[in-house]
Amino acid sequence: MANESLVYLIGAGPGDPGLLTCRAREVLQAADVVIYDYLASDAVMRFANCQAKRIFVGKKGFSAHVTQEEINACIIQEASAPGLVIARLKGGDPFVFGRGGEEGLALREAGIPFKVVPGVTAGVAAPAYAGIPVTHRRVATSVTLVTGHETPDKNESGINWEFLAKGGDTLCFYMGIRDLPTIVRKLIEGGRAANTPVALVRWGTTPRQETLVATLETVVERVREAQFKAPAIIVVGDVVSLRDDLSWFEDAPLFGKTVVVTRSREQASALSSRLSVLGADVVEFPTIEIAPRAMDDELTSAIADLSAGAFDWVVFTSANGVSCFFDMLCAQGCDARAFAGSKIAAIGPATAQALEARGLHADLVPSRFVAESVVASLSEACDLSSVSILIPRASAARDVLPASLSEAGATVRVVPVYDTVMPHDEEAGDLVERLRSGEVSAVTFTSSSTARNFASMVRDACEPGEWPALLTGVQLASIGPITSNTMREEGMEPTCEAPTYTIPALAHLVEDVLSNEKENN
Repeated sequence: MANESLVYLIGAGPGDPGLLTCRAREVLQAADVVIYDYLASDAVMRFANCQAKRIFVGKKGFSAHVTQEEINACIIQEASAPGLVIARLKGGDPFVFGRGGEEGLALREAGIPFKVVPGVTAGVAAPAYAGIPVTHRRVATSVTLVTGHETPDKNESGINWEFLAKGGDTLCFYMGIRDLPTIVRKLIEGGRAANTPVALVRWGTTPRQETLVATLETVVERVREAQFKAPAIIVVGDVVSLRDDLSWFEDAPLFGKTVVVTRSREQASALSSRLSVLGADVVEFPTIEIAPRAMDDELTSAIADLSAGAFDWVVFTSANGVSCFFDMLCAQGCDARAFAGSKIAAIGPATAQALEARGLHADLVPSRFVAESVVASLSEACDLSSVSILIPRASAARDVLPASLSEAGATVRVVPVYDTVMPHDEEAGDLVERLRSGEVSAVTFTSSSTARNFASMVRDACEPGEWPALLTGVQLASIGPITSNTMREEGMEPTCEAPTYTIPALAHLVEDVLSNEKENN
């Protein structure tokens, strides 16, 4: 039937959101309902349609919160409504120890159509991120994926232990931590040498990854001593010995460091991705949201005057200002041609890049990316006493730029095109817990608004008297002097400040500071 719902059984991959397939992302963005478990990371869930109904069916360890039968019933119930796209998101690959086959059979029995979107499975990805290739032509020509936890209603094991012990080169066990002593005993009894290398990779492909290397005869005791817990992939075989030469992920300069990014969700990706590439565990904690303003008479008049050539210069002070103002231009039936009679100034390279993306080249970008430098650069470029300037910007911004330009004789018109508002702080409590535990290595601040709102949100979630001591030992990284001054006003002393006021410079600063900290510890 054309109007029936369709279920997608989707593999979320092993944890790194970058390993999510393009097809999986497309379906998540189109889904009306997302049914997910605890192995589908928060970062992956951010790709989901923000309007979608979200249903958590988490099953963790061996004490199931939700049975498989209940999950099947939930999927079928959601798919009973007509015309919906249902995304059943599962960690790894749905058909590799993901019970996707059971869910598919239940859907087929209920007469509900489904499709499968495979995912990268942890049995291959986690060893790869630990520097262990599951095959190597000189070491291992086969790999076997094995469940480390069989269904408890079986009368006897379905695993041919003697075959595994003697016939498989590389063995990758899923969900095997609890039964590790049995796995080791069965393999040795089956004929696998006691000195066979073994690696356990916990939370593979994520910044929380931990790798423990031992042998069959020592691994149980090593795991007990290290209190190594699930979820982990167990790799058995000579390929483990290649880790010393092929380790790459855990060698990243910021691996093991947790960095909080306080930019808006829309803007966080640039800084987050740079830090993630360096190995950091990035916690996005948006302290501002960009809210475009509704069209009003002031904006309509400014756009009409711009189109008529009334302004000599248009000065943009942020990429957000560029985006919001262009959206307003389009709403009025205008485009980049509205700037034909004006020159354009951008406060910094990020703003200039936002203009380039819209087909405009900035005539002026100051060497220092603050309002004072814009004034100085404009003064050198023209006689300010004879020019008219339009400044589309945030409603709450420093008055230094328009005031200084006006004092120099310019005719200045400021039009607010967006508001920066404080988002709901549901995640503030979680961040406070991370700070209390000493888990956070650094917090980055990219504007006065991020600093001011961070202080307000965290203070409200703290116990009385905890602020600002909660930040002791945390690197507080500022993008520039204006932001640093605001941080001090809020009781946060910056520990480092970017030499140039850009996101790349801030990322390099955090890398240098935390790398040095790592080397000295």
